[in-house]
Amino acid sequence: MRLSQVDLNLFVVFDAIYTEKNLTRAAEVLCITQPAVSNALNRLRKTFDDQLFVRTPDGMMPTPVAENIVGRVREALQLLNMSVQEGDKFTPETSEKIVACSMNDLGETLILPPIMSHLQRLAPNMTLTSYYVPREDMAKELAAGSLDFAIDVPLVADNNLCHAPLSGEDYVCVVRPDHPAVRNELSLEQYLALGHINVSSRRKGQGIVDHALNGMGLNRNIKVRVQHYMVGAKIVANTDLVWTLPIRLARQLDFKILPLPFDVPALNWHLFWHKSADDDHANRWLRNLFLHGIQDGIALIDEVE
Repeated sequence: MRLSQVDLNLFVVFDAIYTEKNLTRAAEVLCITQPAVSNALNRLRKTFDDQLFVRTPDGMMPTPVAENIVGRVREALQLLNMSVQEGDKFTPETSEKIVACSMNDLGETLILPPIMSHLQRLAPNMTLTSYYVPREDMAKELAAGSLDFAIDVPLVADNNLCHAPLSGEDYVCVVRPDHPAVRNELSLEQYLALGHINVSSRRKGQGIVDHALNGMGLNRNIKVRVQHYMVGAKIVANTDLVWTLPIRLARQLDFKILPLPFDVPALNWHLFWHKSADDDHANRWLRNLFLHGIQDGIALIDEVE
């Protein structure tokens, strides 16, 4: 079977079915009818001599053949899309692009304010949407184009992704200003004896602080685990619990800031994007905005301090 004998639009349908796992939702995404999606799937099955997707209680699940080709199909679709747009000059002042970025609650709190300040000034018609994509799904979302960028720690290993360091965040400890047991310093023994707040988007598992303590053969007394950093701030203000968090966020809150009595590696954030978008004009401009805008935001905070 030669490529000239295949309708390339079928691969767009293939990608939509793979992403949505449902023929009706794929049709809605593509703005075509469900019978048209079914017809395209039948043609794809004949082309590859394989079922490609099998109906299950969890939706249309890909066969091994579909899993083997999805990466190349998505990369090809990205390249075709870029080729269509390559001749267009990107003008941030007039662009109405919707930028999709994955980051967690802390990333939104620290990164979005300086980025939005620059975006409003330089590209006032752009829109930024932020939501968290689990690390194991990040590469797939970036390849599909449903994400433009992801901000995470550099633990994602995928040859199809590019990344660059954004910033490093040192950790400190905070308590409410009138805490009855904590003065201006905190010993390791006191730190371990106090109750702690742990903020994490995951149901369970350890973070950087606990890994550092475990390396010393120690554990802290976690009294509450929550998903959002602003909730952590509310709890600190109304309890005697202590909270270990990045210093840039601590400086924005009205708490007593104390150095940690043990060493914790800095929280290093990286900006991720798909390699197929590496030469895209809009992606390149936005990468520079993120990489330089974050540093501008940190410098501004340091000047205020």
